[in-house]
Amino acid sequence: MKRFFNYAATAGLVLLIAGCAGLAPQDARDNGPALERRYSDAIDLGGRLSVRYEQDGRDQAVHGSFTWNQSARHVVVTLLSPLGQTLAVIDIKPCIAVLTQSGKPPMTATDVDILTEQALGWPLPISGLRDWLQGFGRGADGKLFTAQPAADTVRFTTRDGWNLNYGEWQDGAANTAANHPKRIDLARETKQAGPVAIRIVIDSWKAAGIQ
Repeated sequence: MKRFFNYAATAGLVLLIAGCAGLAPQDARDNGPALERRYSDAIDLGGRLSVRYEQDGRDQAVHGSFTWNQSARHVVVTLLSPLGQTLAVIDIKPCIAVLTQSGKPPMTATDVDILTEQALGWPLPISGLRDWLQGFGRGADGKLFTAQPAADTVRFTTRDGWNLNYGEWQDGAANTAANHPKRIDLARETKQAGPVAIRIVIDSWKAAGIQ
């Protein structure tokens, strides 16, 4: 096992962004009982992240934690080692993102997903996660989807080829519109990092947000 983002420490981190377009209202698809789940512009999340990928033909695994602080036009993602050390802070505003890593000058870019693949050695789809963490997104068919807590497991494939698996919810017994995803498994085949599997577990969730 590697320490979280050990590769990133040697790869000149930086560059990013979360998309210039605002988030469109999400439409529900038929994923169980019709619950009118609503997207929240302002949330604060905390949780754990584990990743499996390939580097130079060898299997790699990294683990750590993260915080996600979001308002309507501003997202700050902090990546932490298993010991709680801050490894990178990604500050994302419309059309620009700044990534700051300990001991290195800040770097900027206009595409958060290009950043992660170049800097970390594996893709972390932050632009998509802004929707996916709340159970919303756009499928491979171009239609908007809304994950529902009714089913034991809810699966979607996104337009950029990620397979999403919503396997656990914050309140496992509550089939309510106020329920939120707790565990999300992401998988995608990539040229740079081979088969990539990411597990996100959200341990804390509250409505809030940065300014």
